[in-house]
Amino acid sequence: MTTHYHSPEDLDRLSEYKELAGPEFAAYAKFDGSIGREGGAIDLLNRELIAVGVAISSQCPYCIQVHVTQAKKAGATKAQVAEASMIAAALGAGAAVTHGTMAFRLYDEA
Repeated sequence: MTTHYHSPEDLDRLSEYKELAGPEFAAYAKFDGSIGREGGAIDLLNRELIAVGVAISSQCPYCIQVHVTQAKKAGATKAQVAEASMIAAALGAGAAVTHGTMAFRLYDEA
């Protein structure tokens, strides 16, 4: 039994996907790689700041590490990372509040 759930060594097992679900993993890897592409309508810095916000919102510690590092390399300031984090938090709170209104409706319908 493990004493914790997130371990950097888990990432060493990503290669198992190639054997177990090769085509799906290849498609995922290509799609994931598009985050850092250049030449799109959104520049690399803003792509990485979006990725930071999503990583925080989805609570993926590996994604947070990768995309904060990439954002810093792309020129992000600590203040920009902080704002991306707070935007993610605000959206998460907004989702909870609006889902609360659904709960009101479902309560009334019950």
